[in-house]
Amino acid sequence: MIKRLSACIREYRLQTILTPLFMVGEVACECIIPLITSNLVNGIQNGCGMAQIVQYGVQLFLMALLSLACGVASGWFCATASAGFAKNLRHDLYYKVQDYSFANIDRFSASSLVTRLTTDVSNVQNAYMMLIRTAVRAPLMLIFAVIMSIRVGKQLAFVFAAVIPILGFGLAMMVRTAMPLFRAVFKKYDRLNNSVQENVQAMRVVKSFVREDYETKKFTAASDDVRKDFLKAEKILALNNPLMQFCISVCRILISYFAARLIIGSNGTYLGVGSLTSMITYSMQILMSLMMLSMVFVMITMASASAKRIAEVLDEESDLHDPADPIYDVPDGSVDFDHVSFKYSSHAERMALEDIDLHVRSGMTVGILGGTGSSKTSLIQLISRLYDATEGTVRVGGIDVRKYDLTALRDQVSVVLQKNVLFSGTIKENLRWGDPNATDEEMVRACKLAHADEFIQTFPDKYDTYIEQGGTNVSGGQKQRLCIARALLKKPKVLILDDSTSAVDTRTDAQIRQAMREEIPGTTKFIIAQRISSVQDADLVVVMENGKIDGMGRHEELLRSNQIYREVYESQNRKEGAENG
Repeated sequence: MIKRLSACIREYRLQTILTPLFMVGEVACECIIPLITSNLVNGIQNGCGMAQIVQYGVQLFLMALLSLACGVASGWFCATASAGFAKNLRHDLYYKVQDYSFANIDRFSASSLVTRLTTDVSNVQNAYMMLIRTAVRAPLMLIFAVIMSIRVGKQLAFVFAAVIPILGFGLAMMVRTAMPLFRAVFKKYDRLNNSVQENVQAMRVVKSFVREDYETKKFTAASDDVRKDFLKAEKILALNNPLMQFCISVCRILISYFAARLIIGSNGTYLGVGSLTSMITYSMQILMSLMMLSMVFVMITMASASAKRIAEVLDEESDLHDPADPIYDVPDGSVDFDHVSFKYSSHAERMALEDIDLHVRSGMTVGILGGTGSSKTSLIQLISRLYDATEGTVRVGGIDVRKYDLTALRDQVSVVLQKNVLFSGTIKENLRWGDPNATDEEMVRACKLAHADEFIQTFPDKYDTYIEQGGTNVSGGQKQRLCIARALLKKPKVLILDDSTSAVDTRTDAQIRQAMREEIPGTTKFIIAQRISSVQDADLVVVMENGKIDGMGRHEELLRSNQIYREVYESQNRKEGAENG
């Protein structure tokens, strides 16, 4: 995990190295300053001249200036390194997710990935900042302060030996108790983000059913769950300050007591007032170093849970890989399923698809009909290799899809998914997802084929109309037609419409199918639909049931031979007749 995350430092290695180096300089100066101050006070007590006082003053000024310069440099390099490290982490996480197959994405919820890209990265960034700066400063300050305190007064240094174990034990118990709570809270963050995401995406449904109160209660419960765990952890960590104050007070009392005895006993010859002052300063430095170390441990332990979650995403390998010697050219749009079976997980008890044997010639129009859960979408997802078949072979252009370069295959197999989305940007920008180099004329032609041009022309800005995130400012039917136009711009050899005309009326649906039949006759077209009217003029209609092919043929043939098809046809005709009557 550490090796995997450290690889994200990359171009910020120099800043990472310079940060602790300058920190060493700052700590050294801060530890020397009390010693110079002690010499100054003792010198004044012993009646030294003005020249010596000025000399000590110059030394203090130079040390303070050097300490400030080292601190500023260390802080600047630390900020640069930590921010750059976080940037690289987010970059690597985002790009890793882009390479995931659908199977990989199914293992992580969307809310969990968002949490890992935001909260978890921020936690690791803060821990990294403390690791290269505070985690260096605290132990160095502790060591230097202990050495200097022994140099100033050996007999007083034993006070630290008595107090430090008490403080160390208390801090260790706090860290041990609080850390499990921090580890648990991130899973609850996922649930909180999921609640927010779900509510925002389904805002129209929430309002139409007047379920704002219910969603508010659900969010409040998730938020309160996070609050409770954080509160428990913070209550434990809040004991850090009183424990520290107790140890500081004990040190001051003990040092003052024993110092007074030494000063009186030796008539000021063993320990001067300046030495006493420096001892108190070093005691503060030692105790503050321990407190900083405790916070470092807390932050690192808390961030370790985040680091593991980030490493899970970075270490996840895509189930789909390009072959060693990929094929880049798709000969034609023929599609063959040779006794294909498929299940989404190796642990699944049953196949989503079972023994699919289907052969489609290039340029054919294939309609796929079936009830909910009949695995229609699962079938077409194998064509563009969004998933790999568990058994059997899927071929496009007569070649096994696993032998193609993934990009080359998906450029020639254009899919308009059931839940396709539009992105924030103009209509032109959305259309150019299909072809980044498409001309205005090509976009207009694709939109005319999809019957999208007719409503685009009604917009004041036409093709420069801005589409809100998710396409919220256009209707469902308009969104579907824009997605179809976007797919057509790819000029694919295979076009798959996964229930992509469900939101348009039957007349527009028929016009789109007619335009495709006339304008792109060489493209193989798969149309998944719930309406028989959408597939009845297809060259081949496939009826799916429980992940199997129940029947296939032309419309008239299936009316005679397939019970499911006939029942659906009769049911829809009765419904249409009742509506027209």
